Amino acid sequence: MHRRRPVIMGIVGDSAAGKSTLTLGLVKLLGEDRVTHICTDDYHKYDRAERKALNITPLHPDCNYLDILELHLERLHYGQPILKPVYLHTTGTHGRPEYVMPKEFVIVEGLLGFYTPTMRQFYDIKVYLDPPEELRRQWKIKRDTAKRGYTEAEVLAELERREPDSAAFIRPQRNYADIVVRFYPDPNQNSDSAHLNVRLTLRPTIPHPDFSYLLHEGSRSVRLLLERDANRPVDVLEIDGNVSAEEAERLEHAIWQHLPDLRPLPADAFGDFQERNEVRHSNPLALTQLLLVYHLLRQYNDLDHLPMARPVAALTRLGLLGSK
Repeated sequence: MHRRRPVIMGIVGDSAAGKSTLTLGLVKLLGEDRVTHICTDDYHKYDRAERKALNITPLHPDCNYLDILELHLERLHYGQPILKPVYLHTTGTHGRPEYVMPKEFVIVEGLLGFYTPTMRQFYDIKVYLDPPEELRRQWKIKRDTAKRGYTEAEVLAELERREPDSAAFIRPQRNYADIVVRFYPDPNQNSDSAHLNVRLTLRPTIPHPDFSYLLHEGSRSVRLLLERDANRPVDVLEIDGNVSAEEAERLEHAIWQHLPDLRPLPADAFGDFQERNEVRHSNPLALTQLLLVYHLLRQYNDLDHLPMARPVAALTRLGLLGSK
């Protein structure tokens, strides 16, 4: 018996970096019937009250069952089900575990998804969200006061308390990403959430669409730059927040032409996000989502059919099988 294993994308970033917004857009694009979405917050060891008593933040590796997350990533990689823990952000407590069977695509988003080498080997595409700290702080204040019952003063105090762990454990994971996504405001004008610029660092660890035509066209709103990142050559795709619909459409076409056997998705199917009670649209967000969907579909289209191997390494680590 042979079956196609899932394609797994990891999306990592600090708290309120935009992971859920980006992930939910990808789920919408591909279809809920094709995507398994997992948040690594579910692997917190301690509830909110316990973390306060222990003086530990959820960003610290010791506050998370990373060994169980490694085992679950391995099982998902082989198309096997997991019994996933559940963490409830609304109450800061744990809920009933959830039985999860992986679908064609698995998106794993959270704080520490690239922290260990074992985790990193099971992803087909690794994405890191890297907004400027000031913008992330604004997003976190808005989210935690609106959805998680905190006051602004409490959120600011928690940000300061978490900063050492952010610097030590979260931000270094940027080095392991295939794509680094950085939404940021234009310093020369007031940029609202729908008109943030985006800078996409495309590392040569995976193949990317050919955007070389941008080097010759001199577009003001969409640019391809050849730079170095962490002492490695990279392509950098920059999209301005005020990119026109015409330029956005041309870039969409440049992405889709690399997948001629797959039907392009309609332009109005992506790029939406919710701000308070209003649904808004962002062209840079839409193009970022489209690029990530391209990578998922490309991996799926090229994926070899693999035999359903038993995850022996996982069972050995659990002590259920003797090592040879």
